[in-house]
Amino acid sequence: MTPEITDSHCHLDFPDFDGQLPQIIQNAADAGVTRMVTICTKLRLEPQVRAIAEAHAPVFYAAGTHPMSAADEPLATTDQLIALTDHPKFVGIGESGLDYHYTSDSADIQKTSLRIHIDAARQTGLPLIIHARAADDDMAQILTEEYRQGAYTCVMHCFSSSKALAHAALDLGFYLSMSGITAFPKSQELRDIFAEAPMDRILVETDAPYLAPPPHRGKRNEPAYTAHTARKGAETMGLDYADFAAQTQKNFDRLFSKAAAYTVPA
Repeated sequence: MTPEITDSHCHLDFPDFDGQLPQIIQNAADAGVTRMVTICTKLRLEPQVRAIAEAHAPVFYAAGTHPMSAADEPLATTDQLIALTDHPKFVGIGESGLDYHYTSDSADIQKTSLRIHIDAARQTGLPLIIHARAADDDMAQILTEEYRQGAYTCVMHCFSSSKALAHAALDLGFYLSMSGITAFPKSQELRDIFAEAPMDRILVETDAPYLAPPPHRGKRNEPAYTAHTARKGAETMGLDYADFAAQTQKNFDRLFSKAAAYTVPA
């Protein structure tokens, strides 16, 4: 039996997968990837992302405004995000966050958007999905300030930031998600951060179609390749693959409890 794992973050609505989703989902199942969360990055596209989740049993979804789009898209409202949670397969808020690598000029609107997404996560109890790039200090400050205003749950998606931000997130009880970056040969410093993290706070993901792990690096990523990252994760954490997979499943079920509780309608 192939150990079961979950791709906690992918983008199945992107044109890279047009007309191929049945095969992509079958590939995932063959690799032991029995669930995936597809992420809507612009709220106006939520109907299309929702339709993918409705059409494919293993697929759940989340929605928010990506920080790189925060200046170009209408500012989400807390009520707008909360309304989406009525759908039985809507399981997370985001991705939101801060990205100063390419879009530092929109830092202020990114911060405003992030706080709105945090408020929605706090009110709904669904996990916040965070994108953080080149904004570690502001990210740690906002996550901590907001947590003091009221608890919420969170995953640092595709974590590739500093040890300081990892510690700030873990201290708040948040989760770190391993992407294909973790498996890159030159990512030892990042692997060291994960190796020091509590094993009950680790998820795995692809961020497909981006960041394919070896041996597919440089090609289109897909949920099946979560298995390659998870095998590197097991090695990093000093665990057998089956034990690592089982623990990440428990972690996903704990954080994404709505997905874990979902039953297919009769």
